[in-house]
Amino acid sequence: MIHCGKKHAVVACVLILASFLICSSNDPWLQSSIARKIFFQATSAPLAGHLCRGKPAQNAITPLNDNRTFVIAPYFDDRESKVTRVIGIVHHQDVRQLYCWFCCQPDGKTFVVKAKIDVHSDRFGFPYGAADIVCLEPENCNPTHVAIHESTDGNIDQLPQFEIKNRKAEPFSANFTVCISTMFGNYDNVLQFIQSVEMYKILGAQKVVIYKNNCSHLMEKVLKFYVEEGTAEIIPWPIDSHLKVSSKWRFSLDGMDIGYYGQITALNDCVYRNMKRSKFVVLNDADEIILPFKHPDWNTMMNNLQEQHPRSAVFLFESHIFPKTVFTDVFNISSWNAVPGANILQHVHREPDRKKVFNPRKMIIDPRKVIQTSVHSVLHAYGDSVYVPMNVALMYHCRLPHQGHLPRKSLIRDTTLWRYNSSLITNVNKVLYQTVL
Repeated sequence: MIHCGKKHAVVACVLILASFLICSSNDPWLQSSIARKIFFQATSAPLAGHLCRGKPAQNAITPLNDNRTFVIAPYFDDRESKVTRVIGIVHHQDVRQLYCWFCCQPDGKTFVVKAKIDVHSDRFGFPYGAADIVCLEPENCNPTHVAIHESTDGNIDQLPQFEIKNRKAEPFSANFTVCISTMFGNYDNVLQFIQSVEMYKILGAQKVVIYKNNCSHLMEKVLKFYVEEGTAEIIPWPIDSHLKVSSKWRFSLDGMDIGYYGQITALNDCVYRNMKRSKFVVLNDADEIILPFKHPDWNTMMNNLQEQHPRSAVFLFESHIFPKTVFTDVFNISSWNAVPGANILQHVHREPDRKKVFNPRKMIIDPRKVIQTSVHSVLHAYGDSVYVPMNVALMYHCRLPHQGHLPRKSLIRDTTLWRYNSSLITNVNKVLYQTVL
């Protein structure tokens, strides 16, 4: 016989009832995710503004005690069943079990639930990769915060608490949000960055999200300008404080812990971060611009594409390289020459397609229909993927050449970018005069 006080008897009854309700469900995952523990909060200092105990998570990347699991952020996801989906980074072999410690409202009770760990398939050989840590939310809980722990036992006061985002529907604050992942390597391509952001705005973007590891002092000034303007949202991304990071995309090229400064994790976080606030999310790098041919801007283009493909969630645009090493004398603007970085208006020759070489693609997505994304494709979605033909749009990618041996006459002159030259020059000058010149 077990002797316990009245408080423990109440908890035991609640546990028995919860287990009965869960086990009687037809959902196999729900049956395997039986709550391990329900307990009432003892009196102690709660987080500001609510009854949840624990330490408020302060950083964009939070390591757990095992140093094999890193939490980025949890998001409410009710597209199939009510779950909390935590975007994280895990070692694909070492992390075997995790639990969500939900803080329920309005009474602050804690409910512990076994998590399903879904490591994304695109790790490109690196031992660490993006993962979804998914927990079914308890009935009648309405959790506002969650802690992630490797056990059902522990001191909740010592666990970092994360606010669960996307709980409330809100009107879109943007038609297009551009997600630029992992700015690193003391990034100093200032002029091209400004030109890209101003092109995004001309084409229809209201927000640009940047996961910043590090950049030059001059680039910091530009980012500060765009944050104050309301265009940029900067997510600090100190991933190299936790893992050995690679600037390469494949493990065989470098042999570090995680590829491209955790680019895939950042992209997935950006999709969920903007799921409730942006109609579309554009996934590309800072030296890339989805450039329409048939339409004047992204809004017109996407309206047309959605009419043609109403079941689609993902629109993929073929990348074409415009080499930085091939110039035209047109738009050689003297005041820009002192600014580090490429002047994209001078690079209007693109490399021809290479036989038997696949051109990678970047994407415009409906974030509410995407479950997991990689860099050049979506891994799981509720809708179809559409390959947008070249006569509609392409991905303008101004970088070092892939086919540097080709003579200029073998390149394709493509001045589509010049359709925007007047607005672009005016807007870039405004930014430069307030930040650099």
